[in-house]
Amino acid sequence: MRLRTLLAITLLIAPAVPAVPARVRAEAAATRPSYFTRLWELDEASRRVQFAFTPYRTTWILPYTYNGSPNSELFSAADPGRTLRKPEAAFQLSIKAKLGQDIFGGKADLWLGYTQRAFWQLYDIDESAPFRTTDHEPELIVSFRTRFRMLGFDGRFVQIGLSHQSNGMARPLSRNWNRLVANVGLECGSLSLLVTGWVRVLFKPGENENPGITRYLGHGQVQGYYFLNRHRFGIMFRDNLNFRFNRAALQADWCFPLFARVGGIVQCYFGYGESLLDFDHRVSRVGAGIVLADWY
Repeated sequence: MRLRTLLAITLLIAPAVPAVPARVRAEAAATRPSYFTRLWELDEASRRVQFAFTPYRTTWILPYTYNGSPNSELFSAADPGRTLRKPEAAFQLSIKAKLGQDIFGGKADLWLGYTQRAFWQLYDIDESAPFRTTDHEPELIVSFRTRFRMLGFDGRFVQIGLSHQSNGMARPLSRNWNRLVANVGLECGSLSLLVTGWVRVLFKPGENENPGITRYLGHGQVQGYYFLNRHRFGIMFRDNLNFRFNRAALQADWCFPLFARVGGIVQCYFGYGESLLDFDHRVSRVGAGIVLADWY
């Protein structure tokens, strides 16, 4: 009865709320700062107090994903008799905080970022639903605000950062590496592109726990977002650019509004490097869940 009463009140109130004209919505969208401008606080209107946590990479929760090719052989070697379930849950949490503002002559900001991506064997009840692997990635990033044009795109920023990524597991499942990373943010209308390149640093080849990781993950990737009526279509492409030993990855996302700042997400991933543990294993995954809608 309470649910019916609530629905009835909602229906009575809804007509009394004036609809926002399409022209007003279009004007507001045209004057709103771009996605990268808001994400990295590139203009005065978007500036925030230092040390406040803000979104970094997309934060999402996929209660159900289906991996058609789990890396069972790797776990069988460490734990004989164990098999991986193809259905599992996955989530990514990503935040950042500004440590310094207007450095290098007022043209740059210093950021601390953290991203955690986890894969959870939620439906393996017999094994008490263990986490299969969790990647941790703290980063220190210097972001330079820029204004240049390239191939019709506006160059919003150039970033230089140091990244450490590790799964925190014991050998033989331990994986970690350090990278010097460079990002370039480009935008044109409703399209945002992030071009990333990296080089591996601070490692000892004789103590390397994941040899050949750059053979599979290469030295860069391109990520793009297209925004349409509060929907966001995303794609990430990575390739090692080795035609004799070609290894690539493709991730596609469709994010759509649900309520407030929460949206729905459908995500597909094909290729190598979805997690550090699977850097040399090809994954074919499809999943659905919810996402923190930081773009509207």
